[in-house]
Amino acid sequence: MKVKLKQNQLLVPVKRAIVLLRSKNKAEESIRKGSTKDEISSSVGVKSDLCEIQPKQQLLEDKSLQKGTQAFKLYPPSGKSVVVVESVTKSKVIQGYLGDMYEVLPSYGHVRDLAARSGSVRPDDDFSMLWEVPSAAWTHLKRIKVALIGATNLILASDPDREGEAIAWHIIEMLQQQNALHAGIRVARAVFHEITEASIKNSLQAPRDINLILVNAYLGQRALDYLIGFNISPLLWRKLPGCQSAGRVQSAALSLICDREMEIDQFKSREYWTVDAVFGNKNSTSSKSGIFFPSHLIEIGSKRLGQLSISSETEAKAIEQKLISSKFEVLSSKTSHTRKNPPAPYITSTLQQESANKLHFPATYTMKLAQKLYEGVQLADGKSTGLITYSRTDELHISDEAAKDIRSLIMKRYGPGFASDGVRKYFKKVKNGQEAHEAIRPTDINRLPSSLVGTLDDDALKLYTLIWSRTLACQMEPAIIDQIQIDIGSFDGYSIFRASCSKIGVIGYQAVHQDVEAAVVSVHENDCIGKDAAYSALDILKEGDHVYISEVKPKQHHTIPLPRYTEGSLVKKLEELGIGRPSTYASTIKVLQDRSYVSIKSRILYPEFRGRMVSAFLANHFSEVADYRFTADVETELDNVSAGMAEWKGLLKDYWTRFSKHCNQASNVTIHQVEKMLEGKFGDYLFASLPNRSCPSCLDGILTFKVSKVGAGYFIGCNQHPRCKYIARTLYGGDEDNDGAEVDSQRQTTVEEPKLIGMHPSTSEKVLLKVGPYGHYIQLGEDNKSCSPQRASAGHIKDLTSVSLEQALDLLSYPKTLGLHPEDRRPVIIKIARTGFAVKHGKTMAPVPKGLQPSDITLEKAMKILSGRDARHTGRPKSKAKA
Repeated sequence: MKVKLKQNQLLVPVKRAIVLLRSKNKAEESIRKGSTKDEISSSVGVKSDLCEIQPKQQLLEDKSLQKGTQAFKLYPPSGKSVVVVESVTKSKVIQGYLGDMYEVLPSYGHVRDLAARSGSVRPDDDFSMLWEVPSAAWTHLKRIKVALIGATNLILASDPDREGEAIAWHIIEMLQQQNALHAGIRVARAVFHEITEASIKNSLQAPRDINLILVNAYLGQRALDYLIGFNISPLLWRKLPGCQSAGRVQSAALSLICDREMEIDQFKSREYWTVDAVFGNKNSTSSKSGIFFPSHLIEIGSKRLGQLSISSETEAKAIEQKLISSKFEVLSSKTSHTRKNPPAPYITSTLQQESANKLHFPATYTMKLAQKLYEGVQLADGKSTGLITYSRTDELHISDEAAKDIRSLIMKRYGPGFASDGVRKYFKKVKNGQEAHEAIRPTDINRLPSSLVGTLDDDALKLYTLIWSRTLACQMEPAIIDQIQIDIGSFDGYSIFRASCSKIGVIGYQAVHQDVEAAVVSVHENDCIGKDAAYSALDILKEGDHVYISEVKPKQHHTIPLPRYTEGSLVKKLEELGIGRPSTYASTIKVLQDRSYVSIKSRILYPEFRGRMVSAFLANHFSEVADYRFTADVETELDNVSAGMAEWKGLLKDYWTRFSKHCNQASNVTIHQVEKMLEGKFGDYLFASLPNRSCPSCLDGILTFKVSKVGAGYFIGCNQHPRCKYIARTLYGGDEDNDGAEVDSQRQTTVEEPKLIGMHPSTSEKVLLKVGPYGHYIQLGEDNKSCSPQRASAGHIKDLTSVSLEQALDLLSYPKTLGLHPEDRRPVIIKIARTGFAVKHGKTMAPVPKGLQPSDITLEKAMKILSGRDARHTGRPKSKAKA
């Protein structure tokens, strides 16, 4: 009887499980068939509450998130758990670690975002927000909803940063709207700083709640960026056609690049000279014996030399003549020892800088490779694992367990004396840092780069090697650099030279750079290696030793401006100023490229004129947006929100009050005022190639910078437009595509004065060769205000420098009528086309074949050309007759 009772008690949950399983299978079948969200909701017996736009922003109120999830563990499993991560790759790796009691699903990033239209953030309604779910995200949400049927736990395991926290929050919000969270389910947040089996299981044993303070900081940042973008962009479209707002952080980065370009434009180079010399010891008589060493002149006539002290070749030659006849001795010899500490482990920004400098990888590519290494790869033994810790971090900390393993490998590989006395801890906190717990390091330091050959592609292996070698170095002893400095003076006290050299005394952490495992990324690390012979040559010299001058080398130099930014140096500058967050630097640079504000050539960032216009407009009308300090201060305020020290809506209200005033003022600016502002700022650049600014066509106007009234064109033209339509230079064409791609080369004409070919024999009018927006052309007579002069295209002529008067007059004689078509009696003409000559009849046109001279074309030949396969119809096709 007792046994029967137990069986009956077991039947109830079993039946319930069967019903739920059938419901789930039915829902999954609906997804495969492409059913709508309402159909799926009805199939699983849950009412749908999904909507495309969420009108009000509310924080989570689910009690399961507020209980303090530290009271329970999610591993080992006590029931079915649904784990949501961001990517497919990560979900597959984690699924292999956790087994069948866990269903790991990807969210594919954010499941919703602010609607991409005006009014999605409403300052007048307490900064309420309109959220929109992309069409692809519905499928991902449906799968999560179906998987929750019969589940005990929902584990949100998106990335461990502010953006990951927001993704988890968005998922919960959407699931609550769908009533997908039944009463018995527990919701928890887990963060995986490395994708390894041990780390995943440890994280599941210590879950936490969603950090709503981080979510608030995300909302503040997202709303602020939206308000800037959707208020500045319409103004830019109207005032600078074809230009878009680069965003808050992107605008500051663009300003850095453009300001540096302005410094370069305004820089005036100056000539200066240096004097180097090669000395030998007193007993040397030839280059085959004795000691020779280089040095540089530091003092002349009891005066210390600066960079510009010797300003001309005459001065340098006079000094050279004086030195050749002088006698010298060693004045002093000093040795010193410098302690060079190992570098800190990588964080996001330093990894991007080193990758750019050593591997020549763009920041976006570096982060793509790092994400791949973090999410996991399949090893040679068939197992999948993450190779590095989370790559979007600003923490320099390394866990004690990881540091212990690193030190153990150092002692095993290099010897006990190479590991630091204790665990090295790095506490420097980067401004505006993200909340991730560790620096970027290998998940297993004993996994040598050589063991991954064949598993990783070449670039991923190089990046892993860079991280592996830096992680080893950060726990090693400092390197000791021996330095020697010799001062050599002439007997008469007229001149002093200095020779110096250094070598590695104690190699310390630089032993990693000589490791065969790190050879691919350590080519230029050991600058001191190989200098032992030069060091010894100086070390044997003592005070009072006589030396003689073997050679004097005066060298000419010119001062140079600060270099343009590379991706690495720009990332470093942004980090120094506290602009943006290191995890967003890669996307910042990509946006500037995608909008054609910046181009990258040989790893150098060059501002395009379009970008310089946008930067100048923002600096003139939105000084706060382009100001470095303001952008950095905003990040600090957002950090205060993350720390619970400030309220995000208060931050937005304070900013919006000032920003909206700038918007109102800028909306009243006319295009003519914008033209004048840009002309005043970039006049030297715009008119550099023009001999003078008087219009060569009408002779009355002045050449000015103009914004086209049609399309997105910018050009240098006559200020008497439209009476005079002369265009000296086209900066951007009006038919530019929306992506800001380069305009067609035929539209980018150069500045050229009209060339006089000769005089017309009958009318005595000038025959001119001119250039316009569409290329070169022949013109008969000067520009006439009442009627347009006769013109003919010369774009098909290869050598325009040798165009004769006879050729020009011949071109002006076209188009010519060859005769009437025998069928419809309409004229058949021969005309000049863009690439040569063409025959035309009505709406049919065909090019004249190569090798056939236009003067040889008769009506009969034209008929054959028009009936050939190269003929094409122009204009609108005939409409079909209605039935």
